[in-house]
Amino acid sequence: MTPHFRAFSFVDRIVSDEAGRVIVGEYQVPATISDFPLSLVSEAIGQLAAWSSMTAVDYAFRPVAGIAGAVDFAGSVTPGATLQLSAQLSQADDSAVAYDGLASIDGVEVVRLHDCLGPMVPMTDFDDPELVRARYGALREGTVTPGAFPGLPPLAYNRTGSGPGQSLEGEIHIPAEAAFFGDHFPRNPVFPGTLLMHLNLAAAADLFADGDGGGASWQAVRVTDVKIRSFMLPGEILALTAAVQSREAGEAVVLVETKRGKRLTSSARVVLSPRT
Repeated sequence: MTPHFRAFSFVDRIVSDEAGRVIVGEYQVPATISDFPLSLVSEAIGQLAAWSSMTAVDYAFRPVAGIAGAVDFAGSVTPGATLQLSAQLSQADDSAVAYDGLASIDGVEVVRLHDCLGPMVPMTDFDDPELVRARYGALREGTVTPGAFPGLPPLAYNRTGSGPGQSLEGEIHIPAEAAFFGDHFPRNPVFPGTLLMHLNLAAAADLFADGDGGGASWQAVRVTDVKIRSFMLPGEILALTAAVQSREAGEAVVLVETKRGKRLTSSARVVLSPRT
């Protein structure tokens, strides 16, 4: 694993923070990487909210992924761009953090999060409280050097079956080792929910690339009803299914679920529209 706060840390400056209420920050996307998926923009907003919530509880607890009412994808990110990040917290205590958030570039909205809720877990089970406290101080002081993120390793699901244009089945092989586990989390590695979102979006797009797109190229514009029901651990294999729930001229909804054996581990609805 890489050193802490390098391979999966997407806030490099906290501009202001009313701990547990409102926080504003920035993240400079490294110019050296080839791509920065919108799922990672969502991660950046969530990490910003996490910093405010952890400070509010004096680093005794930290949040983990739970529920998102909706994630809107309104733009795109070019390597080298600077994300302006903000989060408004309606709850930040030892049980959960609840928040909405926004990422923009030069005033243009890129990703917006609605009605997110993350359960709190004991900090010492997942990270070193004093290292986290010191990192927060560096983010506030502006002494963190941008550009540490090396880019994501190759991530993909293996397709195992499909009903052309209607359903798709596959497997997700979570890496046994990966650099991002050094940040997520050092004492108890967990596969990030936003990387699962990344694979969900890929599955939904692949479903429409199978030939049911009517000649159009479709893109994800929203994800709703996101639920992470359990931790996903290094080395695990998850079964993935994607199925069309509805389809109209300008919009389609795909339900994507993952299971560990018979147990549902996550679910989300991906809303797609034709590219213009």
